[in-house]
Amino acid sequence: MTIRNAAPQASAAGPDAGHDRTEERLLEAATEIVATRGTRGLSISELARAAGVSRPTVYRRWESADDVLRALIAHRMQLVITAVGPGADDRAAIVDRVVRFGELFHADALFSRLLGTEPEVFTRYAFQRIGRSQRVILEWLAANITTAQEGGTVRPGSATDMAVMVLLLSQSAVFSHKTVTTVISADALRAELAHAIDGYLRP
Repeated sequence: MTIRNAAPQASAAGPDAGHDRTEERLLEAATEIVATRGTRGLSISELARAAGVSRPTVYRRWESADDVLRALIAHRMQLVITAVGPGADDRAAIVDRVVRFGELFHADALFSRLLGTEPEVFTRYAFQRIGRSQRVILEWLAANITTAQEGGTVRPGSATDMAVMVLLLSQSAVFSHKTVTTVISADALRAELAHAIDGYLRP
């Protein structure tokens, strides 16, 4: 699998600044809709109304509510990654940030709502194919693994392949959290996930 680098963000002072502000406002409105009413409350008309823009403004960016939701999930994933902190330069930092990502994922208003009431959304957008939201995470993981390999704390091999496996491990723990914490504490789950990822990456 080839992971392309994410497109660079337009400068806030550049010619696309107005476009970026409008899209940001739309995504904020979409977050509020889904976090409070679920995905069934999200439509192009409702999004336009909530964001205070025309429907054509929304349609210029997304063709359907499904497209909005895909973009929204990718956007929130990127926000969680940003909140995790700067890039990791060794194996211990990668493990720490992956575990931290899971904690912030559960704390996010949008993801918390979806995990609690509509977990099937993640089946559609995370398991059926590699979508934009997963590519954001894979790019982040692959870049950090490459850096850690150069420092000797992660074993040799394809950084992309390793990123995929780390994603699968962490994704399973995140999406199964509510179920498995009936038999294992949240702290123990975090510790075991860290141990699994550390052992997988260790030279």
